[in-house]
Amino acid sequence: MNFVSPSKGRLSLEEVFNDIMAFMEEIPGDCYKIIIGTDSHVKNDTCFVTAIIVHRVGRGARYYYRKKRQRKIESLRQKIFYETALSLDTAGKVAEHLAKSGHGDMDLEIHLDIGPHGDTKELIREVVGMVIGSGFDAKIKPNSSGASTVADKYTK
Repeated sequence: MNFVSPSKGRLSLEEVFNDIMAFMEEIPGDCYKIIIGTDSHVKNDTCFVTAIIVHRVGRGARYYYRKKRQRKIESLRQKIFYETALSLDTAGKVAEHLAKSGHGDMDLEIHLDIGPHGDTKELIREVVGMVIGSGFDAKIKPNSSGASTVADKYTK
């Protein structure tokens, strides 16, 4: 599972973890959030982009992303559930690493590319329930910049 950092290039998941820890250790007294979001774009196939963001609240952030191409998925419901599954898989790996490095109490947010307006409003309860049931905080539009801004930037 390789990720891309805009400033550091291709990184393994282990290198991403190490970079996140180094970023948090630069100013250890600050407040940090780990955000994971996935977005997708359908053309000839479906391009899914999952982003990991470490946000130093009020003082910037770093992010990493990975792309995954799948057959063309035209069902909005199927696409949203697959986006959520990719985010949950990544969040599970990040949470495991945080726990091993002594940061198990840190909250992870899953940012979902759904909102109260548009075609995805019917999916909110199910998808948010899936995330909360997995032990993570869920954010939807307009508070889901990890999916709707960062991941979205690399889907096209």
